[in-house]
Amino acid sequence: MSKFLYNIFLALYSLGVRIASLWNLKAAKWVKGRQDIFAEINRKLTTQNTKLVWMHCASLGEFEQGRPLLEELKIKNEELKIVLTFFSPSGYEVMKDYKGADHIFYLPMDSPANAKRFIDAINPSLVLWLKYEYWFYYLNELKQRNIPTLLVSGIFRKNQPFFKWYGGIWKKMLGSFTHFFVQNAASKELLAAIGFNENVTINGDTRFDRVLEIAGKFKPVPLITEFCGSSKVIVAGSTWEEDEIELLHFVKVHPEIKFIIAPHEVDQENLIDVKKEFPNSLFYSDLLKTTDHGPQTTNVLIIDNIGMLSRLYKYATITYVGGGFGDEGVHNVLEAAVYGKPVIFGPVYEKYEEAIGLVDEEGAISVGGLIKLEEALNRLLNDEKERERRGEAAGKYVFSNAGASGKIIQFIQEKRLLTSW
Repeated sequence: MSKFLYNIFLALYSLGVRIASLWNLKAAKWVKGRQDIFAEINRKLTTQNTKLVWMHCASLGEFEQGRPLLEELKIKNEELKIVLTFFSPSGYEVMKDYKGADHIFYLPMDSPANAKRFIDAINPSLVLWLKYEYWFYYLNELKQRNIPTLLVSGIFRKNQPFFKWYGGIWKKMLGSFTHFFVQNAASKELLAAIGFNENVTINGDTRFDRVLEIAGKFKPVPLITEFCGSSKVIVAGSTWEEDEIELLHFVKVHPEIKFIIAPHEVDQENLIDVKKEFPNSLFYSDLLKTTDHGPQTTNVLIIDNIGMLSRLYKYATITYVGGGFGDEGVHNVLEAAVYGKPVIFGPVYEKYEEAIGLVDEEGAISVGGLIKLEEALNRLLNDEKERERRGEAAGKYVFSNAGASGKIIQFIQEKRLLTSW
């Protein structure tokens, strides 16, 4: 019965995306990216004698978790081939020209035929699946072929279908993994309760390694340096409309503070809406076009591109990370914390181990609404000691949790999962 329902879900999902593609740009990219996908794969991939690793990521955030691991594998074996797949356009479209992988594709929709054709084409020696998103036919095909498959930075919660009476097909998906590298003890306990005892390692989150790598390679952005000047700066990253509404009043009454706002969605329609919310604001692209980079008449800079945010937090006096007022929860808080800056976000963060850890270590503050947000901002702006204490706690938390990628590499070597090592 569960497989029957799963197949219905696949059919409805595919149909729903195709209908949405008629007006939704993201859905249109999802559909277009999978047109003639096997012809593209077969054209680009030829039979090779070298080992091949397949890494699958749902989207961009999961890729950032897997990236340190992927790049370390390549460093250790330059002959190793890497195939990187994404399910979502927000991952593929940003990373399609990434040089760290030999081939980058959209993952064809899950089905018995697609799984067989895809795995036949790439013939992986090792598979790395990032955090979540489980596709039954792909995982089942990997198990049938005895291809080592590792779950990286997995995290489990008791409300997931794996742990429900109706979760038979989901439990079967878990049975396809050779080993689980999970983020916390709660995940290990949940897996043990349904029979996965011997192949689970608490390993933390590989994303800590990634943000430390980014911070270590920091390069100044001259125009941002000029914009900030000697002012106090609040960088609000990955914001949604709910976040921007919460910030709006504080921005209006504090012209002496510089605000850098990086919306999560950078399509033209959303950017225009954000600019309307913050009168007299300036797009970064417009700042680039100006010949006079003297003092700006605005104190609000809107970032209208993808790729800068991880560097922008370096300029902050206080950081704000968006998503915490929406259903899905807060975005990547580690990109902000790694620079030793206090972090603020909304109340929805219980699904994110790193956000919970930052709050527990007092490197971050979760706020429940406008009044609490403004109280936290004012307190940190006016109390330098508290600001420094929380910033130090945030940075220390990131550094103390590094090293997950290296432990997975060690496991791969010890188990000889890539036997050419």
